[in-house]
Amino acid sequence: MSQTTITFWGAAGQVTGSCHLVESHGRRILLDAGLFQGRRQESHRLNAETPFDPRQLDAVILSHAHIDHSGRLPLLAKRGFDGPIHATPATRDLCAVMLADSAHIQESDFRYLQKRGRAGAEAEPLYTAADALKVQELMHAHPYGRSFHVDGTGYTASFTDAGHILGSASVALQGDRDGDPRIVFSGDIGRWEQPIIRDPSAPRGPIDALIIESTYALRSHGTVRSASEMLGEIVRRVARRGGKILIPSFALGRTQELVYALHELLREDAIPDIPIYIDSPLAFAATDVFRMHPEIFDRTEPLVREEAHLLDHPNVHYIRDVADSKRLNGLGGPAVIIAASGMMESGRILHHLINHGDSPKNAIVIVGFQAEHTLGRRILEGRDPVRIYGEERHIGAEVITINGYSAHADKDELRRWLRDLGRPVHRAFCVHGEPDSLEAMKKILEEEGVPRVDVPTHGETFEI
Repeated sequence: MSQTTITFWGAAGQVTGSCHLVESHGRRILLDAGLFQGRRQESHRLNAETPFDPRQLDAVILSHAHIDHSGRLPLLAKRGFDGPIHATPATRDLCAVMLADSAHIQESDFRYLQKRGRAGAEAEPLYTAADALKVQELMHAHPYGRSFHVDGTGYTASFTDAGHILGSASVALQGDRDGDPRIVFSGDIGRWEQPIIRDPSAPRGPIDALIIESTYALRSHGTVRSASEMLGEIVRRVARRGGKILIPSFALGRTQELVYALHELLREDAIPDIPIYIDSPLAFAATDVFRMHPEIFDRTEPLVREEAHLLDHPNVHYIRDVADSKRLNGLGGPAVIIAASGMMESGRILHHLINHGDSPKNAIVIVGFQAEHTLGRRILEGRDPVRIYGEERHIGAEVITINGYSAHADKDELRRWLRDLGRPVHRAFCVHGEPDSLEAMKKILEEEGVPRVDVPTHGETFEI
């Protein structure tokens, strides 16, 4: 009889905070350790608590470097975790910049609010840059398709390319004892024909327990090509009226995809010759990591094959210094400004919203998922005014959504990934989705013949 349990400590009943604890014969393996995002007080409470003792964890297996999957790793290290963190080489390298940036943002935002007398307990940094550095010392990198031992646990694991961002992986986990279940964690499943990134590859074989993301189980995306055409139309239209195109974007993945798309549009003379500013030190650093890992680019794409400097163009300017970023506040004429964070919860995009978000000449282009209770979600829903750094701000700019740039599989692509797994899948758990999407994913799984499907709640434990 199996002595294996899974407890869902994040992304259960919601999108962010991915964190799933596998316990078997006294061994503890954590799948992801992500930050929660949304209401500041509630997110801080969930992020600050570790409902298990980090010192008792034997290992962490990380699906990818996005902060909602990796962002609590420094907190675990701060609280005594010193075991191995298993990831792909690109994820290891991206975490080096992502987690340091997360610590920097937390510390900087706290100082900003302190100066204005608005730094409550929920603004306290969870960890420091030194804690983020400890994480890198614990990283063990493994390429796709090569099994590795999760030392001291009796488990073997392997990564397959999830096609979501550079280095993203689905995880297959198998114990070496009779009756140990085979567990597959999808991570975040990407899209077919996404620029730069290879198509998703599902771990094949029978599965006792599947943990699967559900973000867009209710939605059909447009094609990547149609998204690029829509971006070109927006740039042309807003530039004609002398406006600025503000694009809040995840520094990792989405920003590189947008630079790729704009590079193609410029090569095709499909947009005017205007400056494009990537106002994010993190995006600059993440783009450097992309340059380090061309071995996992999608070589079926013409631009990847033909262009040696895929993420560079004379019109594209990467902004690192704060002083250079501030100069964009008084920028005249049309321009594209891409800045983090993607859900508009922190980072330089907030300052661009303060300085440019009130003008009807300008446009705010939303190109990624906006979780409940985030500033991005409020702007997407047309709320006005909105609170930025504790002050009410008018949003007069045109707000436009492009769905085709999502790095998450839509409902048809999720079904396609499921069918690529092979059979059978004995049971499944739907995570990483809002309630309606979780129920939609459950229905898809049942239609595909999975006999038992659960939608776990936060902290719920299941025996496998």
